[in-house]
Amino acid sequence: MFKDRLELLEKSEAYASYQAELAFEKELNILRNDFYYQMIDSKTTSLVDFLYRPLDTLSGDAYSARRIDEHRTFYLLVDGMGKGISASFTTVIMTTFINHLIDKMIEHDSFSLDIIISESMEFIRPILLDDEVLAIDYICFDSYFGLLEYAKFAMPPFLLQDKQDNIIKIKSNNTPMSKWQREYRIDHYQVQHIDKFLFYSDGIVENSTQDGKQSYGSFIEEDFKTSFTREDFKDKFNSRIKEQEDDLTLIFINSLDMREETLIGKKEFATSLQDVESASAWYEMLWKELNVDMKEAYKAGVVFTELYMNAYEHGNLGIDSQTKHDFLEKDIYFEKLNELEKDCSKKIFVEVYRFKESASEYIVTKIYDEGDGFDTHILSQIFRNSKKFNGRGVFVSRKNSMGIYYNAKGNSVLFLNKI
Repeated sequence: MFKDRLELLEKSEAYASYQAELAFEKELNILRNDFYYQMIDSKTTSLVDFLYRPLDTLSGDAYSARRIDEHRTFYLLVDGMGKGISASFTTVIMTTFINHLIDKMIEHDSFSLDIIISESMEFIRPILLDDEVLAIDYICFDSYFGLLEYAKFAMPPFLLQDKQDNIIKIKSNNTPMSKWQREYRIDHYQVQHIDKFLFYSDGIVENSTQDGKQSYGSFIEEDFKTSFTREDFKDKFNSRIKEQEDDLTLIFINSLDMREETLIGKKEFATSLQDVESASAWYEMLWKELNVDMKEAYKAGVVFTELYMNAYEHGNLGIDSQTKHDFLEKDIYFEKLNELEKDCSKKIFVEVYRFKESASEYIVTKIYDEGDGFDTHILSQIFRNSKKFNGRGVFVSRKNSMGIYYNAKGNSVLFLNKI
């Protein structure tokens, strides 16, 4: 009898775990992130990073990040009232509907922030309960005009940092969204002078800190100001809190000042195995001249080797993973490389920059080739399902750096190291 009950319990727990895993996988599909390990490379180079950490399997938070066209990007943050199934249900269907609208607008080249807000409000009104409200951020960047267009419905303030390190707070311009609401306001802010942006849900600022007397909201501005990347900010946040108390969502954007004054090394190489070695030697020498911690120099060298080889093999020579595997299986890999090199006149370019942020310094390395690139959306599947992925370069690169970022085409990659 006891054994039968135990087996039944194990089956029940296994089924619940399986359903929870499916639910979270579905949630990730709904979020829609067009910038997974991507940079925005237009007038300026911007790194876009995300933190999405639900407290439970079903989250009351959601976000989406969409590339509208060459110059415009759209970000959505949604925070459902309360916790549990009701909040998650509202958040999920709202996010799904907005992503559907954006898909249609992109397809017909008819993007309008105003229409997205009005249509999504009309859609969600009959679904909301009488006393239910929704906090939500609609955010659109236009890099061509240097403009931030937004409608904030009772979400925490945006944090912006300008080139003089001043922090600007942009507060909500709308009340919480409810089933009775029909009016809304859209505002604009010029952002040509802004270097960093932080958008986040209230789970970040309302989390209590180690002393139990203050919320993290007392520290967020200073931590944002002294953080160069999301990883910096996340480390600071984690060091101040005891435990996570709510769903956490944030979007961290940093526009890099990539100009001659911050450039410390630049070189182009031919597509050849000989130049693979020359590039690695040049990069190693560059780090030696920096006179920094050798451990960090070694890690940077590992990342450089992996990503440079990707530019050489997959970029300029156009060898896909399956073809490479076949060459290795038949033991003709190097023979084929020499053969392909002879007909390849494409170059690989490397640029290395040095940035200072508060008391820390960072080395940013950019490698770009003249190949056809690849669909960078595959990275979301690679990192989610690493057991089924054949390669290792992107994993090694991520582990040994503060982040790797590809351009939309997939023929340029940038990575960061802290020194």
